[in-house]
Amino acid sequence: MNDDFKLPENCADMRDVRAGVDATDRELMELLDRRFGYMRAAARIKPDRAIVRDEARKRAVIHNARRDAQDRSLPAEPIAQIWGMLVETSIEYELAEWDRIRA
Repeated sequence: MNDDFKLPENCADMRDVRAGVDATDRELMELLDRRFGYMRAAARIKPDRAIVRDEARKRAVIHNARRDAQDRSLPAEPIAQIWGMLVETSIEYELAEWDRIRA
């Protein structure tokens, strides 16, 4: 992590909080960039477009996110909804990449 911000327990004012949130958002974007890189890899590797959508895998990923959120005492259901949107967006992205690669 970057030294340009304080951890939550060290924040003294809203400027500290906002700097931490902004830095965390940048880190989240980096992680999303990596996650979508895996979607590009999956699109390249999967031989059949029909296997891009895997509902069992989707349920497992959302279940894992919900459980992880619960373990961290975070709002589990809203986070599961966010993960549902993330997974669905990832599937759509992978489908588009699959088509683009084979066009």
